[in-house]
Formats: sequence, C-alpha cells, structure tokens
Amino acid sequence: MLWQALSAARDLGRMQDIASVLIRYGFGDVVQRIGMAGALERAGKVLHWKEAEELARLKPPARARRVMEELGPTFVKLGQVLATRVDLFGPEWLAEFEKLQDHAPAVDWEALEPPLREDLGGDPFEVFAGIDREPLAAASLAQVHRARLHDGSEVILKIRRPGIRPVIEADLRLLKRLAEIIESEAPDLQHYRPRLLVRQFSQSLRRELDFVAECRNAERIAQALEEDSGIVVPGVYWDYSGERLNVQDFLEGIPGRDIEAVRAAGLDCHEIAVRGTRAVLRMILDQGFFHADPHPGNVLYLENNRIGLLDFGMVGRLSDERRHQVAELLMGLVSRDPDLVSRILIDWSEGSQVDEERLRDDVIEFIDHYHGVPLRQLDVSAMIGEITAVLRHHHLVLPADLVLMLKAFITLEGMGRSLDPDFDMAGEAAPVIEEVLRHHYSPVNVARRLQRGISDSVKLLGSLPKDLSRLLKMARKGRIEVHVDITDLKDVGNRLDRAASRLTLGVVTAALIIGSAIVLNVQTDDGAASLPLFGLMGFIGAALGGVWLLFSIWRSGKDD
Repeated sequence: MLWQALSAARDLGRMQDIASVLIRYGFGDVVQRIGMAGALERAGKVLHWKEAEELARLKPPARARRVMEELGPTFVKLGQVLATRVDLFGPEWLAEFEKLQDHAPAVDWEALEPPLREDLGGDPFEVFAGIDREPLAAASLAQVHRARLHDGSEVILKIRRPGIRPVIEADLRLLKRLAEIIESEAPDLQHYRPRLLVRQFSQSLRRELDFVAECRNAERIAQALEEDSGIVVPGVYWDYSGERLNVQDFLEGIPGRDIEAVRAAGLDCHEIAVRGTRAVLRMILDQGFFHADPHPGNVLYLENNRIGLLDFGMVGRLSDERRHQVAELLMGLVSRDPDLVSRILIDWSEGSQVDEERLRDDVIEFIDHYHGVPLRQLDVSAMIGEITAVLRHHHLVLPADLVLMLKAFITLEGMGRSLDPDFDMAGEAAPVIEEVLRHHYSPVNVARRLQRGISDSVKLLGSLPKDLSRLLKMARKGRIEVHVDITDLKDVGNRLDRAASRLTLGVVTAALIIGSAIVLNVQTDDGAASLPLFGLMGFIGAALGGVWLLFSIWRSGKDD
C-alpha cells in the first residue's frame, strides 16, 4: 500500500520538500493524483497549497524544468536523461529539459583536499608539481582542476564532490518509491513506464559516479577510433585515477559552442563536421559502443581540424543484432517498406499493446512524406522527430540503448549544421549503413548465425525431455503454483479496508455519544463532579471522531 511505501521516516522530509516545490510551481494536481498528499498528511506533514501566481503562469514544460533545477543535482541529472527520451516527450518538453545545465557552486579546495589526499595516498602538492586551486569547471557530481605532473605534462583532475554519493542514493531511493506510487495510483501515466525510467536512470547515474568506469570508456573509444579519424581522446593516468578521481591529459582548444572562434582560427568547419559525424556513426553502427552525450559542451575544436571529445560518463551500447535492426529500419524507410519498419518498431517496443494496422498506416504516411526527397535536403533531426511522434502516439517505448542512439543522431546533425549550414548528415550516414548491412549478410556471418541457430536448437531439443520430466514431478508433488495479480481487485480490497476502518470509527463514536449521555444523567448520592466531567470528555472525543470521519470520507471522495 501507499502508506507502507512511504513508511521510512528518513524519506518523509524530502518527500515534503518535493511536494511543496511541485505545489509552488502549479503541479498540486499531480501531488494529489499520485497519492503524495494523502500519505504526507497521514504522516502528520503539513502542505501549503498556495501556488506562486507568477510561476504558475509559465507553460508546463518550463515549470517542470524549474522544479528540477530547484530540487537539486539528482533531479537535474534526471531532466538531462529525460531530454534523451525522444520517444516519450514532445519537442517543447525536450527543449526545456535540454536547458538544464549541469552547473553548481564550486566546492572550496579545503573541502576537496582531504578525500584527494586519501585517494592519492599523500599530499597532492607533492604528488603533482602544481595544482590550480581554482576550478576550470564545477558540476553537480564533480569539479575539474588543472594540474601539472613532475615531467611537465599538463593534466586535469576531475574530483568527485565530497559526500555526494549518500545524497544521490537517498534521492534515487525516493524516486524509486515515487515511480511505484505513480504506477499504482495514476494509471494514465503508466505508459511513461516510470519504474523502468527510474531504474535506467539509477544505473546510469551510479555509473557516472564511478570514475574508473569513465576512464575505461574513454580508453575503449580511443582504441576503436581509426588513427586518421581526427578525433582526440584524452589519455588516462591510471597511477592516480580511481573511483573518486579521474586524471587525464589537458586539451587546449576552442569550446564547441564558440563557432565564431572556430572560423576566426581558420579551421575548416565542413571538414570538422564530416570528421565528427563519420567517427560517431562508426562508433554507433560499426563498433556498437559510442559517446552518448556528444553535445557542444563535451567537444573541443583543436588545431589541424581535429576534435577533442570530453566526459565519457555516459556511453551507449548496441549489440550486433540491434545495429543490424537499425540499418534495416533505415533501409526500410529508403526502400518504402512499411511492413518491415512496423515490425522492427513493434519488436523494439516489447510489452506494448499496439494496433498494428493503425501503426502501419502511420508509417506509410511518414514514408510518403519523405519519398523522393534528395539526401542533401533531408533533415535527419526532423525525420527522427516525426518517427518518434508516431511512437508516442501509439505509446511505444524504445529500449534505452536506442534512445541514446537517436539522441546522438539529433545532436550530431545539430552540431554539423551549426558548423556548416549545407552539411549533409544523411549523405554521410548512407555508406556506413550500407557497410553494416553488407557485413551482416556476408557469407561468413550468415554461416556463423546459421551454425549458432542449429546449435541452440539441438541444445533445446536435448534438454526438452529433462525439462518435461522435472515439470511432471513438480506437478505430482503439488509444487506448481499459479500467481494471479489483479490490480482492480487490489483496489477493491483497499476500498473495503478503508470502509471497514470508517465503520469501526463510526461505531466507536456512536458508543461514546451514548455512553457519555448515560454518564451525564447518572445521579450520585455524594454529588461527585467527576462523572459529568467524564461525560463531557466523551462528547468531545465523539466530536473529534466525527470530524475525522467526515474528513476521511471527503478525502477519499476527492482521491477517487
């Protein structure tokens, strides 16, 4: 039940903070619908239901962004992850989520030095030849300082904020409970799959907290890139790096957002756009392991038209089968095959209920819209936006790996067109897609898949008698159980439970009234005043019980 989900007292204060912020920004109806209000009031927490008028006048996406900014780093990170969910949110929501900047006030060096000393096993100013106490950048999870090794190498120290993990874990625990509440109390929000979203977000955020994983991601991507790709990944210094500290080469370059400085430096914007796109497309479709957040803040433009990639905390992974499906989907769009496109979309959205005929009609309309459009005029971002609009319309939710891939495509084209307005993303992608398909259907790979399929079938047939024997033995021993979970039946049980509680309270209140009336009319020989006092107290108790009963009935009706 909801009350049990919120029984941990340590989370009630934070829950009250979240509810108060939501109410202030005009989301009081959400607080009511998902059951937060009732749970907090039963716990004795008081909510002030007055919203700020100037904030409530903002559009809902803008208010949601402001809520996340006010609730702190975990929710800012959540908003950044939601900005990748092109399959769940429309353009106006995604635009607001993308405004969530991961900036935070810098931590004083005095607070950073003790854990840094512990990680390095000595005085940081002895381990390094020099450290700049002023940070280059400060974010919610870490901040970056410039340093120099004794051999003269310039490096950066990415230092995790002290005490950040317990704060993150507490918020993740609370988000998990909120997701469970939303799925049980707000059926119309279930198609957003809040529990799945929170689980994926929790996994992603915990990986970002582990700088060892980030260092390994950087090295793996660096090894996968071709030597002449023009992409530079900072080298990792493993002698100093660990879970809370990442020491990498310092790259000197032009920030990705400063396009005017790129042109002023005489760099070839078209060459940079082509290099970056080819490298990331090969990461995605050829290697299946890619930088999942290649936005301008994680990019530096270097001399000789090279590109420096930064921050490998968020990466995407695509299996061989998934990469083949992506290539097939794109070729299905080009060859105008709505059945193939629909089948792949349905396969990706496992567990979703969909009207296949309506989906096919929408896919045909989408394909016809882009039929005959030259590759150079094809807007990949708009095309992805339209196909994801079809997904949202049919409540199809994509797996996380595909969502990261789509977001990377959109970001890539946006950066490419900012560098070169005539940049042809589709033209650059076409040869990579064709190569992936040729590789998938090569005789060697077809034979390998056929051999694997035959091997799996033989194993399945070989284990079938044993599995049937085990099933029959369990049936004879009565150890086979069937669990039926009926949500509506649970709701009925909860309603009956509340009704029984109110009935009990009504009976007790009535008994107090009758008993108090009898006590007040009792005549004593010694004229004691205690009996009338007890009668009066009984009437007061009955009045309070009646008020609580009426409030309970009103609240139940409002929640329903």
